[in-house]
Amino acid sequence: MENHLAKLEALESRYRELEALMTQEEVLANPEKLTELAREQTRLEGIVQKYREYKSLTRELEDTRQMLEEGNLDHELEALARGELKKLREKQESLARELKLALLPRDEADERDVIVEIRAGAGGEEAGLFAADLFRMYSRYAASKGWEVEVMSRNETGIGGLKEIIFEVRGKGAFSRLKYESGVHRVQRVPVTEAHGRIHTSTATVAVLPEPDEVEVKIDPEDLRIDTFRASGAGGQFVNKVSTAVRITHLPTGLVVTCQDERSQLKNKLKALRVLRARLLDRERSRQQKELAESRRSQVGTGERSEKIRTYNFPQSRVTDHRINLTLHNLESILEGELDELIDALATAEAEKALAGTSAREDF
Repeated sequence: MENHLAKLEALESRYRELEALMTQEEVLANPEKLTELAREQTRLEGIVQKYREYKSLTRELEDTRQMLEEGNLDHELEALARGELKKLREKQESLARELKLALLPRDEADERDVIVEIRAGAGGEEAGLFAADLFRMYSRYAASKGWEVEVMSRNETGIGGLKEIIFEVRGKGAFSRLKYESGVHRVQRVPVTEAHGRIHTSTATVAVLPEPDEVEVKIDPEDLRIDTFRASGAGGQFVNKVSTAVRITHLPTGLVVTCQDERSQLKNKLKALRVLRARLLDRERSRQQKELAESRRSQVGTGERSEKIRTYNFPQSRVTDHRINLTLHNLESILEGELDELIDALATAEAEKALAGTSAREDF
């Protein structure tokens, strides 16, 4: 903890400075500046209050220890003091851990809206039905958080499943929660089309991309090939007479985005461009994270999308997240969108890993 005290002192000093600045007449007369300082103060408030609690606790612990060392207590009071000392140490350790976690750098994308892409994998029609189940699960989770969901592109199967769906989730902290869902999801169950009651295994892939600002990802129009074609419904049962569907190919990377849900070609083009920007940002973030991981020699294999991250086993009503070896026996409620227990556990595991990684660095 000693390595972190200088940083915590600096944060507390800045917090006091902000308190003083926000009482100055020139700041009070400038609403924009006042708002900026207030936001910074709000960001610091939690960790500063926790640090002040830690310092108070440390003083109390030192006083109790000194009292015991003086040896002037009778047997009963000494027993009480030793019990109190143990409680104070446990609380100090807990606070120290919380402070270390609070000092970890935040992902700048955490507060962004997201674009989610779900695609049916191995398993034929059953994989498409599972992809539709995942879409419903995320839609219900978003609704429970007060977030908005907008479908950007949908390609359905003939029996109510999804070959692919791309949708946007808008709301505070959407990426901070949904980012753990990227990867291969596996389902084990008896398909509705199975006549002999045999359990089948199918998969679907999920990609969660933070939505960038236009200024962050600039696209040269000359790098794009834009094709238009007639949109089709589920199983090709309906075909528009007008070419409203849009396919955009980013020539330098080979990324291809198709949107056909809107009746307007322009709206489909704009949606496709938003998805393309998100994919390009995700590509760059992945490159940067890979370089960072290699420089720290950390093992990041479990984060790759090519790996199976979770299994949904219907016969056992079991959901297992393989990244953290967590098994829950409430499959039905999870598919109804109750994902917080899973996501909280994943967030905690990520913080623990980051904390373990930073503890060995000399500059932290």
